[in-house]
Amino acid sequence: MPTRALLNVAPAVASGVGGSWQLDEFAASLTGSAPNTVAAYRSDLVAFVEWAARGDVHSPHQVDRTLLRRYVASLTTRQFAKRTVARKVSSLRRYFGYLRREGVLAVDPSSALRAPSGEGRLPRVLDHADVSTLLDGPTPDHEPHWRRLRDDAVLEVLYGSGVRVGELCGLDLDSLQLAAGAVSVWGKGSKQRRVPLSAPAVAALRAWLEVRRDVVAATAGSALFGNERGARLTPRDVRRIVDRRSPRPTHPHALRHSFATHLLDGGADLRAVQELLGHADVATTQRYTHVSNHRLREAYAESHPRA
Repeated sequence: MPTRALLNVAPAVASGVGGSWQLDEFAASLTGSAPNTVAAYRSDLVAFVEWAARGDVHSPHQVDRTLLRRYVASLTTRQFAKRTVARKVSSLRRYFGYLRREGVLAVDPSSALRAPSGEGRLPRVLDHADVSTLLDGPTPDHEPHWRRLRDDAVLEVLYGSGVRVGELCGLDLDSLQLAAGAVSVWGKGSKQRRVPLSAPAVAALRAWLEVRRDVVAATAGSALFGNERGARLTPRDVRRIVDRRSPRPTHPHALRHSFATHLLDGGADLRAVQELLGHADVATTQRYTHVSNHRLREAYAESHPRA
């Protein structure tokens, strides 16, 4: 997916009095970012540019701290989730930081910009019964055998290794080291990490590989997983897999949350979980300890006679 194309906006919006917003140039600088990350920047920045244009602001040179704070306040007023606002603030800080480093702006107006304080939502975690139903539930009526094998492998890898959906979709045949019970994935920032595969995941992958050639078209190259059209599996395809198999509404990313939380519930070291998840900062992993503590408090309140 070309990075420059992701941040293209209509000329009437992207440029105006006082010069261009230089969104294309900013996009070209995001060489280490995953396509989904760049797409998120695109959405956030285009929304800001359109909002600013309604106030007759048509260039980054017209933006100051007050304007940015007004924009963040408007997001809060429109009842965006705190995590969404925080992401939008992060996009603005990276964009204006880029303009300052490139000498386009003398001062970075976002340098003191902060998202509203407050705890974000706890990640949704599947309980063990839901995980068992998702992974071992009965085959839906009239489902092709190859699809059951593929879906089994996809779900076992998502839950057993905690990989992101985008990482799973990007797996190739040579990513697997089944004899060693491991898989190599490319994570955020184009960083590669090696994560273990559970015994059920290895078994499911071996079964899938026996039929993969009949499903994945030659045009998909060495893609590990394919969809009904024979092309490389997409995040949307994975969402459909989860929708078919889950006993209740959920999201593929919930399997990654569940992987991390269940490890911590079982006594795993926080730093080890950080490495498995591919988090650059342990603070990102730390939120799962809050989930574990939250679950413990709930169990106490439900079970202890004097709670």
